[in-house]
Amino acid sequence: QVQLVESGGGLVQAGDSLRLSCVASGRTFTRFAMGWFRQPPGTERSFVAAISSLGVTRFYADSVKGRFTISRENAKNTVTLQMNSLEPDDTAVYYCAAGRTTDREQNEYDYWGQGTQVTVSS
Repeated sequence: QVQLVESGGGLVQAGDSLRLSCVASGRTFTRFAMGWFRQPPGTERSFVAAISSLGVTRFYADSVKGRFTISRENAKNTVTLQMNSLEPDDTAVYYCAAGRTTDREQNEYDYWGQGTQVTVSS
């Protein structure tokens, strides 16, 4: 089993930045593609960003392109989501996920963290 722990969420104002981190344990980190998903209040969980096992390939949801950056440090078993120019619509619980392939579909991910809350005020 792989355990994932997110951190870095908080309450910020529109235009501010946050950096979310996810630390993995249990298996070799370099085997996994990593993804970030989010669930705004009262809605279903949706794709945010993904990165391949070696960090060569990166995918982003259209709503965050140019504002968010996903990266990973395999030596530290860590994946990061840098969020800039935050908007109220970015308010959500953000989840880290690990899977066998880099994908936008959440069903392709096998392991999930508990989530971290991001709240963006106007």
